[in-house]
Amino acid sequence: MNIPQSFTKNYTNLISEIENGQIKIPQFQREYVWELESAAKLIDSLLKGYPIGTFIFWRTNEKLRSIRNFGDLKLPPSKDGEYADYVLDGQQRLTSLFACLKGAKIERSNGSIDDFSQIYVKLDVDDENENIVVTDTTDLKEGTFINMLTLMNGKIKDLKPYLDFEDNIDKYKSLIQSYQFPIIQLKDTPIDIATEVFTRINVGGKSLSVFEIMVAKTFDDKKEFDLSEKYDNLIERLSKVSYETISESSILQLISLILTKTKECKRQVILKLEKDKFIDTWDNAVNAIERAVDFFRATYRIPVSQLLPYNTLIVPFAYFFYYQKDKPKGEQAKYLEDFFWRCSLGGRYSSAVESKLAQDIKRIDSILDNKQPKYDWSIDTSPEFIQNNGWFSAGRSYIKAILCLYAYKEPKSFNDDSKINIDNSWLKQANSKNYHHFFPKAFLKGKGEDEFYINHILNITIVDDFLNKREIGAKAPSKYMKIFQEQNDNLAKTMKTHLIGDLEKFGIWNDDYDTFFTERSKLLSKEMNKKLLK
Repeated sequence: MNIPQSFTKNYTNLISEIENGQIKIPQFQREYVWELESAAKLIDSLLKGYPIGTFIFWRTNEKLRSIRNFGDLKLPPSKDGEYADYVLDGQQRLTSLFACLKGAKIERSNGSIDDFSQIYVKLDVDDENENIVVTDTTDLKEGTFINMLTLMNGKIKDLKPYLDFEDNIDKYKSLIQSYQFPIIQLKDTPIDIATEVFTRINVGGKSLSVFEIMVAKTFDDKKEFDLSEKYDNLIERLSKVSYETISESSILQLISLILTKTKECKRQVILKLEKDKFIDTWDNAVNAIERAVDFFRATYRIPVSQLLPYNTLIVPFAYFFYYQKDKPKGEQAKYLEDFFWRCSLGGRYSSAVESKLAQDIKRIDSILDNKQPKYDWSIDTSPEFIQNNGWFSAGRSYIKAILCLYAYKEPKSFNDDSKINIDNSWLKQANSKNYHHFFPKAFLKGKGEDEFYINHILNITIVDDFLNKREIGAKAPSKYMKIFQEQNDNLAKTMKTHLIGDLEKFGIWNDDYDTFFTERSKLLSKEMNKKLLK
């Protein structure tokens, strides 16, 4: 890292460099939030010769996604290959200064507009402690105050009404024009270090995500590439098939694994990816993600992304489809299924995600070569393990994996054997209207059952909201199932879609929860074993 340079700029140079696009505000800066009063106090300090703080700029010839305009003032982009100064610290002050001196109109997020031409300098101030710059002129005599825009840019005819204060006008104008603004400049510093500087300066704010940094780094006007917009467009398309929860980081990890010879996707590796290669890879990577989503939905029958045990699973599968243009061939389908369930049931991506992805991509490379990968973690599919680890929490990856097994059976409605609608918005929490305790909570509590076994994945079925609340409620299984038996001639077949076998054997007619619990764990164990290769 080069040693930061420290120097000053006068008003003329500072404003000129903003106007010609030399000084830019990177997109990862927060929105402008200062109000007129705060901006007025800044100019007041400047006129009194008070220090207003140092601006920290990052000088680089990397063209980043930046805020193009100051309010209603349109600013030109920096030219290709030329250096630009991106503001790391001082955005609020710099924007306020420029807006005041140019009389900008700035629209806020709530739709209101602040007019910075309504900041005024009082020309008859005698007390040095009195505010020179104000926003409210209600009690001021006409001709004793002038707005900043006129003060700095007014022609002779504009200044005629203030001839009595000509000396003060010249003094204030000179104070602003001669003010030396202190600058610290980081030159040719890597983007990860520059953004770390930004994060440390803004201690009260959250650290920049790798995605926010890559949005800035990969922006390209000529190629019409804006990572933020590209991601939003992808999520909009995925939302139509209920896979809108695919994360920003998953996409970056995928592209990094594709582009790096060492097959890595750690933060520092992603930040060093070449801009042009990243942009050139984007479309094919997105296509691979969409094909992976189609594969999850059609082959594994996972209807919504909220059921995925890990969002990260999209990465190795999209990597497969990036290189495999057709459907899985030969033994590939079995190897992929085995990989999916080993990751899902084995807690694969609960920690050290980037390192494990780098390892697993080698396994996907083996599958691409029609070879069965080797694994260094084991999967326990025994009924006892399921019984001991099945506490139902919708966010647990192990529970999601079992819910995927439930969804694979395409569960039907108890009362009429119709298909159940599973929606992302319903699956975010354990009390979702899609989740039904087959032996209702109230019923089991009345029997003195332990909470762990009441709220257990073996007691969960996926049903419709209407059926859950209105038809079942807190009724004993023997009672509500008799009702459904009369309504549904195919009830036995329907229950198999919920991994519930013979109703007598499962203890349902006797409201025998222990038997139900044990028998369902055996059936679920068999389903798990079907998914795994020996």
